[in-house]
Amino acid sequence: MRFPVRVAALAATTLLLAGSATGCGSGEEGTDDRKGGAPSASPAPTPEAAGTPDAPRPALPAALTGQKLDWQTCGAPTKAQGSYAKAPGSRWQCATLEAPLDYREPTGETVGIALIRSKTEGPGKRIGSLLFNFGGPGASGVAALPGAAPRFDSLHSRYDLVGFDPRGVAESSAVVCRDDAETAKSLALDSTPDTPAEEKIYMDDSAAFGAGCAERSGRVIPHVGTANAARDMDLIRQVLGDEKLHYLGFSYGTELGGVYAHLFPKNVGRLVLDAVVDPSADYAGHSRNQTRGFQRALENYFASRGISAENGTESIVKLLAELDRRPLPTDDGRPLTEGLALTGIIQPLYSQDSWTYLTQALAAAEDGDGTGLLLMADAYNDRDDKGHYGTQNHSQRAISCADAVGRVSPAEVRSRHLAEFTAVSPVFGPYLAWDLAGWCAKWPVPGEWETPEVSAKGAAPILVVGTTGDPATPYEGAQKMADELGPGVGVLITNKGEGHGAYGTGSCVTQIVDAYLLDGKLPQNGKTCTS
Repeated sequence: MRFPVRVAALAATTLLLAGSATGCGSGEEGTDDRKGGAPSASPAPTPEAAGTPDAPRPALPAALTGQKLDWQTCGAPTKAQGSYAKAPGSRWQCATLEAPLDYREPTGETVGIALIRSKTEGPGKRIGSLLFNFGGPGASGVAALPGAAPRFDSLHSRYDLVGFDPRGVAESSAVVCRDDAETAKSLALDSTPDTPAEEKIYMDDSAAFGAGCAERSGRVIPHVGTANAARDMDLIRQVLGDEKLHYLGFSYGTELGGVYAHLFPKNVGRLVLDAVVDPSADYAGHSRNQTRGFQRALENYFASRGISAENGTESIVKLLAELDRRPLPTDDGRPLTEGLALTGIIQPLYSQDSWTYLTQALAAAEDGDGTGLLLMADAYNDRDDKGHYGTQNHSQRAISCADAVGRVSPAEVRSRHLAEFTAVSPVFGPYLAWDLAGWCAKWPVPGEWETPEVSAKGAAPILVVGTTGDPATPYEGAQKMADELGPGVGVLITNKGEGHGAYGTGSCVTQIVDAYLLDGKLPQNGKTCTS
């Protein structure tokens, strides 16, 4: 699977508000041409106007914009795993908002969008709702926000904290594509095939995943793209009675926020984008960026141990090659394969605080014990101790394949991408090159864009935070996002440090973000922090 772009510090540690509709209008959607084309839409059900996801949609009926939400004390999330699978406590309320399944037919069938909120009880004057997205795509805001909320106490003093599960995610008609046994079998396959037989098994499994999505979730998968999630955010804003959208998006949530700003520039309030996805990267470019980002983080990890990049990389390549030939035993009886080991290495690179665990797991693997790397791979793959898997990966794949036009054949991987990606990273390159072929193989609906359009002329300033050592969303993406949002809109903050996401990891970035969200105080464009 493609490495999720999410805030691991929030995901590993452990959004809407009541109110009737007011006179807040939907605003005029942007009409800039898309930067990339797309094939014609297939017969119904179809994705949202492939190639023109920012084309104006019909006005929403009052039955949707004026709906009153039935807020109730939250129960335990039904789709969550581990520490997320418990009721969040009395301060949290949950409700379901009805949104059009297809925004081209706003009076037609609807889809429920799960919301969670905690009202502000601070002494300061209430600003409104602060909507969160923690990335993925596919991360559940309903499950994640309560555990993450202590990080946002200062913001909670003047905002109602609001989370949501985007369409196709968790409590919002979660995309489901296969069962636990099928997932476990798939994760055990060789994801860097060396022979025609291994390649066939890999590609057959990839195609079966898409077929499973169509069979189990065919109603929603044509409509789970990012542009529709952005439209849902604006409906949330209207139903909550907020004149402007205030938003804090991490990782994939930065792409979602950028698309929202493009579609609804007049409705942008105070937006902050942290750990930024590169909006100029196409389907292959995103994987290339991740290859570069994770290799950079791995080299920084080895540097912290006094090991050269060359020697450290060589040791991991050797370990993975040995696992390809002979998996390691583990305490629970499942073997540590090459693919699971790579995932176990990826997981702690999201946060410098986890590097110690990587050192311990690698040392154990060198001694013939794969347990540590397997445990970290299980955490990354959303597997609990009973062998149940969450569906975030299903949602992530469905959303990204609904968005992206690009499709890559195995022949293209062999002839072009494999050598290119391996040159960038001998560790992660082969995996991510083959992932280009497998990720959206025979996907049942076409994508919408080559790259997302995020130009937001006329929008209020948007803070864009990039961390120089970010593995999943390399720093260069923040620079591109700030540029593409447009003059006077994108305000770049550089965080010199490691890890995926800067807010809450150091006082400098946190203070800048809080000052903007709470007081509207803008930093100088290009401000640099050190975490």
